[in-house]
Amino acid sequence: MSADPPPTWVLTRRRVIGARLRAARTAAELSQERLADLAGIDRKMVVRLEAGVSDVRLGVWLSLARAAGVPLAELVRE
Repeated sequence: MSADPPPTWVLTRRRVIGARLRAARTAAELSQERLADLAGIDRKMVVRLEAGVSDVRLGVWLSLARAAGVPLAELVRE
């Protein structure tokens, strides 16, 4: 596994996906804390994902999408 930072386009996509997660969360009228509880993760992880500064396994994204009531494809679409 490389220690090099990800390419710029990856960082940009993370921020876009994070913004979609935030929008889905607020549309579902969930706090970051409640979304984290529903997804079985720490609130700080929700903060980092919404900011686009963290990368996590697919299973976490699936849990977040389900908790927010949106299809995963809606969060990650081009």
